[in-house]
Amino acid sequence: MRVGQSFRRGDRWTEAFQPCRQLQPIQGGATFTRHLQVVGDQEGGHCFASIGLMLRADTPAGCRLALRQEWALDCHTALIHETPPLTPASAAISLSEEEAALLASELKQQLRSGDRPAGDQELIEKMVAGLGDPRGLMRLTFAESLGAVGPAAVPALCQALRSHANVTVRRAAAKTLTLIGDPVALPDLLAALLNDPDPVVQGSAVGAMAATGECAVEALIAVLSNAESTTMHLGLASWGLAFVGARAPEALRRAARSADTEVRTAAIAALGEQIQSLDDDEARVLVIEALADPAEPVRAEAATLLGKLHDPIWASPLLQPLLRDRSDQVRKNAALSLMKLRAMDAITELEVALAAEASDQVKPVLQVSLQQLRKHQRAVDDL
Repeated sequence: MRVGQSFRRGDRWTEAFQPCRQLQPIQGGATFTRHLQVVGDQEGGHCFASIGLMLRADTPAGCRLALRQEWALDCHTALIHETPPLTPASAAISLSEEEAALLASELKQQLRSGDRPAGDQELIEKMVAGLGDPRGLMRLTFAESLGAVGPAAVPALCQALRSHANVTVRRAAAKTLTLIGDPVALPDLLAALLNDPDPVVQGSAVGAMAATGECAVEALIAVLSNAESTTMHLGLASWGLAFVGARAPEALRRAARSADTEVRTAAIAALGEQIQSLDDDEARVLVIEALADPAEPVRAEAATLLGKLHDPIWASPLLQPLLRDRSDQVRKNAALSLMKLRAMDAITELEVALAAEASDQVKPVLQVSLQQLRKHQRAVDDL
């Protein structure tokens, strides 16, 4: 399929968006508005956005992200992407243990000599079949070889991920897609996260999504903001967003101001890397704002994050007022963060908070925090 060519899948029509250098709306049929759309750019990369959004013209080559005005993605709708015709699952190649061992030996020799395995379809399908081998080292060889092949292996890996009956193959396919990091796989990875019954496949799919960097952010945000997402989906999507981290600073900053509580919570948790590695002052402001967020999970996550940043001079004055927060979880997180930071200046405030604390769940946390900080204070005084 070419960029700009209309195509059909699952009785849904759409049109791949033409390369552009300015903002303009995605054009699509008036009837079908809840599906993904392939986006191509002049460097040959791909990303995905839903109808009704605007595309950014200033995003990095290979990754045009949609501005999240109103994300219309239905996570449980059939997903579409640009791939050549695939071999039906019923006709998939299989390997005996002897055939797999012989092929793995040849591939290992190529890898050791620095040669990339051939990217022809038959060999790719044999390597994908090898992902189901019961021997772990064999599977590793096939995965590394497919990773060396690169984007040419993505269609076969995506088919294995979405339709193979062997859960070992689906797990290995997702992990191998992590090695390649091609955004073309995002729809199938998202479908695996949402629909595969195996939690290892789900987790590996999120890891592969995160490996694509900024292109994965909007899909992960869509999972976080979808009312049908399970607790497992939400936890994995939050982890994926944190894994993307500083590779998508602008997207995370937008997410931190989302109207959706789950999205804000996950975005705040993911800001730590860019604060530490990029010294991002705007991200620091977002964390400060999150401490006063009306949603308890956001405040609690911001309090936890402050304890991870190893900056007690900045964080301690922000955390101490949270010891009087109306939420038990926020008060506990604030006390734990002060303890991690060895914020000895907070001892008096912790003593006051402990004396006033009514919750039997929060009191032990305050006591432990005080004990550790007093111990550290004595060690400093003895120097």
